[in-house]
Amino acid sequence: MKKGLLKGKGICKSFSSDVDAAFVLDHVDIEIFEGDFTVIMGTSGAGKSTLLYALSGMDSMTDGEVIFQGKKISDLSENEMARLRAEEFGFVFQQTHLVSNLTLLENVAVAGYACRTKSARDIRERAMQLLLQMHVDGAKNRLPHQVSGGEAQRAAIARAVINHPGLIFADEPTGALNKANSTEVLDLMTELNRNGQSILMVTHDIRSAVRGNRILYLEDGKILDELELNGYREDDAKVRETAVSDWLSSLRW
Repeated sequence: MKKGLLKGKGICKSFSSDVDAAFVLDHVDIEIFEGDFTVIMGTSGAGKSTLLYALSGMDSMTDGEVIFQGKKISDLSENEMARLRAEEFGFVFQQTHLVSNLTLLENVAVAGYACRTKSARDIRERAMQLLLQMHVDGAKNRLPHQVSGGEAQRAAIARAVINHPGLIFADEPTGALNKANSTEVLDLMTELNRNGQSILMVTHDIRSAVRGNRILYLEDGKILDELELNGYREDDAKVRETAVSDWLSSLRW
């Protein structure tokens, strides 16, 4: 039986205070399970990224609650929330948001320093190990503008996992990459998941979505349907793409 990791109850989000304002998120109930690679899909404007930000505490909600490992995050103080984001949550975005005047190694290590639980030497060693794992160690001393988009995104993934987060939130992580770089990034995320990392990813791309074992479809701020898949295998990719495409077509995607 799957173990629950994060749960959203009755999540609502409106960008207007009017009584009759339309909800971007309309009483969404969602549960993310430990070890899952969960994907959120939907048309443009369906509320995918808004839901991701609400679940991670990066954005406020109009109503509802989010519970992570049994704790309601809205009850946390600002310091406790900052600690939660630093230690338990990892973030990967379409744009890498790497610090421009820091090397890739320094960008990854800085995230480790935020926890203040290990020595600077241990953090630097882990950062170097992660860059090696992400196949970007050869560029560790380069600045973000001196590397390719794929290399920068792989460094961003290393930054996201340096503190052993319970859950990675990924918002269109391959949206700004070409096909080859997208595949490399998705391979890394798949490998992380196989090693037990829980991932929640928003994407509009079927090739990215098939990496998940569970796909949720969002429409007009509500979860309309979900599709369960087995763990990803490269030799099964085309079959998965067809299954997901057919499912999305049935939902008039």
